[in-house]
Amino acid sequence: MPRVCELTGKGRQVGNNVSHANNKTKRTFLPNLQNVTLISDTLGEGVKLRVSTHGLRSVEHVGGLDNWLLKTSDEKLSLRVRRLKREIVKKTAA
Repeated sequence: MPRVCELTGKGRQVGNNVSHANNKTKRTFLPNLQNVTLISDTLGEGVKLRVSTHGLRSVEHVGGLDNWLLKTSDEKLSLRVRRLKREIVKKTAA
Protein backbone atom coordinates (compact mmCIF):
# COMPACT_ATOMS: atom_id res chain seq x y z
CA MET A 1 0.00 0.00 0.00
CA PRO A 2 1.66 3.23 -1.13
CA ARG A 3 1.97 6.06 1.37
CA VAL A 4 -0.05 8.55 -0.67
CA CYS A 5 -3.15 10.53 0.29
CA GLU A 6 -6.11 9.38 -1.82
CA LEU A 7 -7.62 12.88 -1.94
CA THR A 8 -4.71 15.28 -2.32
CA GLY A 9 -2.05 13.02 -3.85
CA LYS A 10 0.41 14.08 -1.15
CA GLY A 11 3.21 11.50 -0.91
CA ARG A 12 6.62 11.06 0.63
CA GLN A 13 9.34 13.65 0.19
CA VAL A 14 13.10 13.18 0.29
CA GLY A 15 15.52 15.41 2.17
CA ASN A 16 18.62 15.42 4.34
CA ASN A 17 19.37 14.98 8.01
CA VAL A 18 21.95 17.64 8.79
CA SER A 19 24.17 17.06 11.81
CA HIS A 20 25.94 19.65 13.94
CA ALA A 21 29.09 18.91 11.93
CA ASN A 22 27.06 19.61 8.75
CA ASN A 23 27.12 15.95 7.63
CA LYS A 24 24.19 15.20 5.35
CA THR A 25 22.42 11.83 5.16
CA LYS A 26 19.31 11.06 3.14
CA ARG A 27 15.96 10.68 4.86
CA THR A 28 12.28 10.58 3.92
CA PHE A 29 9.41 12.73 5.15
CA LEU A 30 6.15 10.76 5.22
CA PRO A 31 2.68 12.35 5.16
CA ASN A 32 0.51 11.91 8.25
CA LEU A 33 -2.00 9.42 6.81
CA GLN A 34 -5.14 8.38 8.68
CA ASN A 35 -7.76 5.75 7.89
CA VAL A 36 -11.01 7.72 7.88
CA THR A 37 -14.65 7.08 6.99
CA LEU A 38 -16.07 10.15 5.24
CA ILE A 39 -19.82 10.52 4.69
CA SER A 40 -21.08 11.30 1.19
CA ASP A 41 -24.34 13.28 1.39
CA THR A 42 -25.51 12.55 -2.16
CA LEU A 43 -24.76 8.81 -2.00
CA GLY A 44 -25.96 8.52 1.58
CA GLU A 45 -23.14 6.22 2.68
CA GLY A 46 -19.73 6.28 4.31
CA VAL A 47 -16.54 5.81 2.30
CA LYS A 48 -13.34 4.47 3.88
CA LEU A 49 -10.29 6.38 2.65
CA ARG A 50 -6.62 6.81 3.56
CA VAL A 51 -6.29 10.58 3.87
CA SER A 52 -3.58 12.95 5.09
CA THR A 53 -4.53 15.24 7.96
CA HIS A 54 -4.02 18.22 5.64
CA GLY A 55 -6.51 16.68 3.18
CA LEU A 56 -8.98 16.01 5.97
CA ARG A 57 -8.86 19.64 7.11
CA SER A 58 -9.35 20.78 3.52
CA VAL A 59 -12.42 18.57 3.09
CA GLU A 60 -13.99 19.97 6.25
CA HIS A 61 -13.14 23.55 5.22
CA VAL A 62 -14.84 23.19 1.83
CA GLY A 63 -17.99 21.71 3.36
CA GLY A 64 -17.79 17.95 2.99
CA LEU A 65 -16.58 15.17 0.74
CA ASP A 66 -18.99 15.88 -2.12
CA ASN A 67 -18.01 19.56 -2.43
CA TRP A 68 -14.32 18.64 -2.25
CA LEU A 69 -14.59 16.07 -5.04
CA LEU A 70 -16.56 18.39 -7.33
CA LYS A 71 -13.92 21.14 -6.96
CA THR A 72 -10.80 18.96 -7.27
CA SER A 73 -9.26 17.94 -10.61
CA ASP A 74 -9.06 14.24 -11.45
CA GLU A 75 -5.24 14.27 -11.75
CA LYS A 76 -4.72 14.52 -7.98
CA LEU A 77 -7.30 11.86 -7.06
CA SER A 78 -6.67 8.13 -6.83
CA LEU A 79 -8.51 5.75 -9.18
CA ARG A 80 -10.92 4.66 -6.45
CA VAL A 81 -11.84 8.25 -5.57
CA ARG A 82 -12.26 9.14 -9.27
CA ARG A 83 -14.88 6.41 -9.54
CA LEU A 84 -16.58 7.79 -6.43
CA LYS A 85 -16.56 11.28 -7.97
CA ARG A 86 -18.18 9.91 -11.14
CA GLU A 87 -20.98 8.34 -9.08
CA ILE A 88 -21.59 11.60 -7.22
CA VAL A 89 -21.70 13.62 -10.45
CA LYS A 90 -24.14 11.10 -11.93
CA LYS A 91 -26.42 11.31 -8.87
CA THR A 92 -26.39 15.12 -8.77
CA ALA A 93 -27.23 15.32 -12.49
CA ALA A 94 -30.22 12.98 -12.08
